[in-house]
Amino acid sequence: MWEYKDFIDHVKKKYGIDLNLYKEAQMKRRLTSLRNKRNFDNFRTYFQAIEEDAELLEEFFDRITINVSEFYRNPKRWDILRDNILPKLVQNKSSINIWSAACSSGEEPYSLAILFKEHFPHINLSILATDIDEKILEKAKQGIYAPNALKDLPIHKKSKYFKHENGLYYVLDDLKRNITFRKHDLLKERYPTNIDLIVCRNVLIYFTDEAKDLIYKGLSEALTEEGVLFIGSTEQIFNPNQYNLSSLDTFFYQKKSEIKL
Repeated sequence: MWEYKDFIDHVKKKYGIDLNLYKEAQMKRRLTSLRNKRNFDNFRTYFQAIEEDAELLEEFFDRITINVSEFYRNPKRWDILRDNILPKLVQNKSSINIWSAACSSGEEPYSLAILFKEHFPHINLSILATDIDEKILEKAKQGIYAPNALKDLPIHKKSKYFKHENGLYYVLDDLKRNITFRKHDLLKERYPTNIDLIVCRNVLIYFTDEAKDLIYKGLSEALTEEGVLFIGSTEQIFNPNQYNLSSLDTFFYQKKSEIKL
């Protein structure tokens, strides 16, 4: 009978996804729960089933990606971004490039777009929003949300940037214009460059220390000089210097300037 390790070895070989880079206890618990829900006694029969059943495979991919989000999640952090971080970041700039990494269902990049339209309308904004999950990216592109996703959004912003219909909120096209959604794997693919602000929140907690190290290096390299990395409230970089970063505020890190001789 296969053990969990046999299962993830076959997943890596067949689908190119290395589950060894995710914290084992959390991922094993999630996948065991899913396997049992579908009435498979062991990981061998479950793997054979996802090979043959497209719906089971899609469900498996959905389970291994973490899709929990809402508009302005942890509002106090967004207040700091608006009041302390961005005024300095956009100073003497007419345009800014932002990367919303592991953007899930789109609440984060749309929150960024609203923030700029409300407080920095003079800035030419470009947001790249990426995630490994193509299904969730399609949902993000549609921009249709249940009321609970907007619970931290003021009423006037709901009416200004959304159409409320049949109990759901639809993002208006004007808000979508500055955002490009694209599939991207933080663990395998080349990172974008020339990014002024990277928002990568509440995803790294699921990775091993080895994977985090690779990702933080990649994120730092993606930033422009003095660019800013905004991470989640459950995360912290204990030694930012090793990634050429310095602490700017709680959960905000700035890439160090190069010393010019």
